[in-house]
Amino acid sequence: MEYSLQIVIDFNVKISPGAVVCDESEIIGDVTIGTRTVIHPKAKIIAEDGPIIIGENNIIEELACIINKAPATASPGSRQVMLTSGCIIGAACTVTSSEDLDENCVIYGANCERRMQKEHPPAQTLQIDFLTKILPNYHYLKKPTKSSTPQRN
Repeated sequence: MEYSLQIVIDFNVKISPGAVVCDESEIIGDVTIGTRTVIHPKAKIIAEDGPIIIGENNIIEELACIINKAPATASPGSRQVMLTSGCIIGAACTVTSSEDLDENCVIYGANCERRMQKEHPPAQTLQIDFLTKILPNYHYLKKPTKSSTPQRN
């Protein structure tokens, strides 16, 4: 048997303090993850053709995929995927288009249907608090990106 080990080091991934990002998630490219966002194990976030910006208070569930990759027939140019805040990408759902998801957008189900939550992000605060406490007990977490802002004297 032949084994190969691939180590991906990507310095373009920015994780804000307060975000919970499981180490088993795959994050590649120019990706920014906002505060109080939870990314479950086995989620994929791949930015090949432009940045992916994930705002605050979002939940990306198991096996969800957010991929920013232009089709081979597309003209060259920078595409961008942006999750504003309060969004939920359900288990095994995919976002592959160049778009900005409105606040409180939920993508769910086998057909990746979309709807808007009636409640604003405080309604999912309890779920984010629960996941923030429970996930570190069972999964290793990616560390937040250190800020490069200078210290004041």
